[in-house]
Amino acid sequence: MSRYCREDVLRILHLPVRQLVAWEKAGLIAISEEYSFDELVQLRKLRDLVATRISVKSIVRSVDAMQKVSGMTNPLLESVAVRHGSRVAWRQYGALVDPVTRQMAFDFELTASTGLAVVRRRGQDSNQQVSGESQEMFLRAVRLEEVPNRLAEAKEIYETLLELHPGHAAAAINLGTIRYNERDFAGAEAMYRRATESDPEYALAFFDLGNVLDEQQRLDEAIVAYERALKLVPQYADAHYNLALAYERLKEPRKALRHWTSYTQLDPTGPWSNHARGQAKRILASERLAIVTRHGRTMRIA
Repeated sequence: MSRYCREDVLRILHLPVRQLVAWEKAGLIAISEEYSFDELVQLRKLRDLVATRISVKSIVRSVDAMQKVSGMTNPLLESVAVRHGSRVAWRQYGALVDPVTRQMAFDFELTASTGLAVVRRRGQDSNQQVSGESQEMFLRAVRLEEVPNRLAEAKEIYETLLELHPGHAAAAINLGTIRYNERDFAGAEAMYRRATESDPEYALAFFDLGNVLDEQQRLDEAIVAYERALKLVPQYADAHYNLALAYERLKEPRKALRHWTSYTQLDPTGPWSNHARGQAKRILASERLAIVTRHGRTMRIA
């Protein structure tokens, strides 16, 4: 596997030392004297984002938020970051997603996204990555999703890509989401299950599987999928939220309470957090729950 020394990285990317140090201090890249190809890609993305006058603070905030709402370990490698106004957005499911505000917007510009995108599954090393041609196919399909009346072309590309690379989890997820939006829930479920089998550590695949099972009123199965996503990424805020909703519908408020509370801790502001906080208060008020503190005392909630 190729490794690049610190001096090579600075030379290849034309980076000033102070910029690399700033990213290290911000936690966007690990401090090291040698870098892998993936880390080189990550640094290039950071360089290109900063060149669009996006602050390091904004990048850090967006990366942290994307990890929480998507289940991705490293969004800079697992998604495509672009400038959207004064913030960072991410290409996801044919739209631009701002994970901080939870807003989605269409982007009709078909130029290449900021940075060099590497489509990979967690756990893959460089020798297992799909070819550059396949990466370009994937990105072309993502861009076509954003163009009115060209969704059928995107589907065809995803299907071709999955024929060439049956284990391409990201393509399976995106195709599954297209089918989900078309209300082809059986087709979406098949794609999401394929993604979980291709990459058993891909939290987003289990989260999406939970969503389509929930849509089909198969709550027990949905809960298993959501819990699997949380086992992989305990800080997955949206999985806590959807799991709480599922437990509420099964009339299990005490189980729901834990996940409402977890969600408010991970996402303390905004309308979704307000709803989760209200649900938690309602359960506490109606259930008269006994809570045991760390010091062994029992408190009764009136």
